[in-house]
Amino acid sequence: MKSTEDEIVNRYFENIDIKISNWMAMNGITILRIGLGVVFFWFGILKFFPGLSPAENLVRNTVYFINPDLFIPVLALWETLIGIGLITGKFMRFTILLLFLQMPGTAMPLLVLPDVVWTVFPYGLTLEGQYIVKNLVLIGAGLVLGGTVRGGKITTV
Repeated sequence: MKSTEDEIVNRYFENIDIKISNWMAMNGITILRIGLGVVFFWFGILKFFPGLSPAENLVRNTVYFINPDLFIPVLALWETLIGIGLITGKFMRFTILLLFLQMPGTAMPLLVLPDVVWTVFPYGLTLEGQYIVKNLVLIGAGLVLGGTVRGGKITTV
């Protein structure tokens, strides 16, 4: 009798698991797109207001060869446009292009400002270094979203 009860409980939880997994598959891309959009929009908007973005000094010191008072508003607009594109789901190919053109610049401090991003090279990161390395997740999210702009779907191997 015990094994029958266990089978019923196992089937019940398996059905719940299937429903949750299906919901994630149906909604995950949209949630990923909007969440990534909010991050870009928020970080972009902060850069429009001097002293409000925690990344402002990092940008100023990294892109020292361009007047930061001109560059930071351009970067702010760039990131805000990425955010709007992702949140709305409009012009996704262009939005993903903007995202991937922006990403190498976010990694520049790793090379240009090693004393600011490393406590111990190559594994000890400062808070600024962690802020930069987290962009690997943004790149991964961009790849997933980019894979859907022509109708790609989630598949498992």
